[in-house]
Amino acid sequence: MVPTVCAVLTFTSIRRETIDRSSDEYHSPAAGSCATVGPMSVPKRKATYDDLLRVPDTMVAEIVDGELYTSPRPATPHARAEVAVARALGPFDDDPSSSGAVGGWWILIEPELHLGEDVLVPDLAGWRRSRMPAIPNAAAIALAPDWVCEIVSPRTSRLDRAHKMPAYAREGVEHLWLIEPLGRTLEVYRIEGGPWVLVETHADAARARVAPFEALEVDLSRWWLEPAETSAAV
Repeated sequence: MVPTVCAVLTFTSIRRETIDRSSDEYHSPAAGSCATVGPMSVPKRKATYDDLLRVPDTMVAEIVDGELYTSPRPATPHARAEVAVARALGPFDDDPSSSGAVGGWWILIEPELHLGEDVLVPDLAGWRRSRMPAIPNAAAIALAPDWVCEIVSPRTSRLDRAHKMPAYAREGVEHLWLIEPLGRTLEVYRIEGGPWVLVETHADAARARVAPFEALEVDLSRWWLEPAETSAAV
């Protein structure tokens, strides 16, 4: 009797969080050949920066916990909130010797952060100049920010809350804002010797002094689209 030789095929695939995901099941061969009983888990390899670079420029790509996440470019409510927040915090980024400036910070829009094995792209991030005296001339920054802001949409809520928030906490980011333009809310978080603590929530047209930028009052009414504009946004 001629023995049957079973060939074992091994392969890896990238875990990628998009609308479509690859199957985790291996189906048994036909009767008479070598077979496994039930599904067999497909080994996964961690996503790499080369994988991220292959994502089209029309998408935002990030790597969190070895998984590649891609998100579409933001719609207008997100874009409006992003530029409004950046403008409100402008005096903190200005030269302290300038008129009306507070200074002391570097504020960047959508910087690429390399934090450990993660590649994160917050909507805004800020560094105290005492920790980062100058902005590096580089494609990415490896120093964790002191403050990050994520503008949350229904599509990105799970990524922002369940994956990126723990990554920021692990890297020692002290302050976090979560802004929901559709709900017109600002959630303010701070690290207090452990996980994130929700310090305060503001909504609609509130005016507030919000950590870590308490030196100036912010007017949330300028962050949102008008209701008719919001409903028409795609």
